[in-house]
Amino acid sequence: MLQRIQTVYLILTFVITGVLLFFIPLWSVNGGKPFYFMQDQVYTVLLGLSTMLTIISIISYKKRQNQFVMNRLNIILNLILLGLFVYRSLNLSGEAATAVSEKGIGMFLPIVAIVLLVLANKAIKKDEDLVKSVDRLR
Repeated sequence: MLQRIQTVYLILTFVITGVLLFFIPLWSVNGGKPFYFMQDQVYTVLLGLSTMLTIISIISYKKRQNQFVMNRLNIILNLILLGLFVYRSLNLSGEAATAVSEKGIGMFLPIVAIVLLVLANKAIKKDEDLVKSVDRLR
């Protein structure tokens, strides 16, 4: 399980969606006050689902097809989350001049998670092709 590269990619995705976003704010509001994902229920639910899909995908390493499908669902979930972050950041820029908000690096972490999930899917596909080629030789 851990010797496969897709598991490493999935563990890094878990660290990004499940651990790192607790410490990195998404953006700053009202004079530098950091805004974390836990302050909005929608972000909490979506990141919780993404983290849960990642954990289930790590655990189901013997079922490569299910792992592949779960990763695709996780990519779609992270794209939705990224869209919500971008929408929110575009709304932040239209605030009054007295309450200037700064975008944080935390809102771009779903992009890193998507890249890692795509790399994991490539490695899963490569493993699946290898198993099929070995079965063909028997």
